[in-house]
Amino acid sequence: MNRYWTDVVRTLQPYVPGEQPKIDNLIKLNTNENPYPPSPQVLAAITAEANGLLRRYPDPNAERLKRTIAAHFGLEIGNVFVGNGSDEVLAHAFLALLKHPAPLLFPDITYSFYPVYCRLYGIEFETVPLRDDFSIAVDDYARPAGGIILPNPNAPTGRAMALGEVRRLLDAHRDIAVVIDEAYVDFGTDSAVGLVREYPNLLVTHTLSKSRSLAGLRVGYALGDAGLIEGLERVKNSFNSYPLDRLAIAGAVAAFEDQAYFEQTRQAVIASRDALDDALTALGFEVLPSGANFVFARHPQRDAAALQLALRERKIIVRHFTAPRIDQFLRISIGTEAECAALVTALQEILG
Repeated sequence: MNRYWTDVVRTLQPYVPGEQPKIDNLIKLNTNENPYPPSPQVLAAITAEANGLLRRYPDPNAERLKRTIAAHFGLEIGNVFVGNGSDEVLAHAFLALLKHPAPLLFPDITYSFYPVYCRLYGIEFETVPLRDDFSIAVDDYARPAGGIILPNPNAPTGRAMALGEVRRLLDAHRDIAVVIDEAYVDFGTDSAVGLVREYPNLLVTHTLSKSRSLAGLRVGYALGDAGLIEGLERVKNSFNSYPLDRLAIAGAVAAFEDQAYFEQTRQAVIASRDALDDALTALGFEVLPSGANFVFARHPQRDAAALQLALRERKIIVRHFTAPRIDQFLRISIGTEAECAALVTALQEILG
């Protein structure tokens, strides 16, 4: 440890992102990226924006993008917050809305950035165990809390919570902020955005990294009551007043404008996911129901770490988590039809 570090840094356990290896002819199914390229309109918009105005700061409020998002969801611009990927948006939400004397609640198996943010900001938290089938039990959150955050669908399990259950959670916790992290919602899960006007304590976060194929551009946003959004803006303007650059704003606006391309690629991923689920089940895997662009699967007779290694030797990488309860699961991102077929063929060879 460096002797100049603060005590906060000494105790941090940073989030570990998925591997980004540089291997030729790799089938990369480990970080839930979209297998299809961004809309051609996005690429054209970014190219057009790459001009002499790059010498100027971008709009600090990204109003063009906020108006586009607000119109897309039938909300007002005051209901929209934008940032560098949903991770930054979530970071601001943790500080602005979820840091209270009572503990923050989230599932015991969930997005592993949540405890990292808690430790970074000094937020007390408690984890709530998932059911044996890895679903979220709303009634288990009936305890004192300073806030609640849930991914829907959950990660890394992929299991989705019905919108009625989200509403039941909100009804039971009207006095605290409830954040629903919908990074994967576009792949078949009902969104809670329609509840924003009804529940002033609801914040919904989205990303353009998954369903809009823009993981490399880093654009995320939150939708909620204007009071919640103002809290996020106060943190953002005390941290980074120019979070989105000109290229990101232009590309993100174009992504929302090409709805036909979004639907085409979204449906292709859903179809490939369902087909992969069937193929893995036929190979003897237990596959959890998924509302995301990945599946979470385990084989009753094969060690997950050994399967991951055997796939890697065939230039196919998937993600393996070592946490208790899920250490025999593999999280497999949905690739193109050809990539999914190559994965199935490799598993057939490995399983004999």
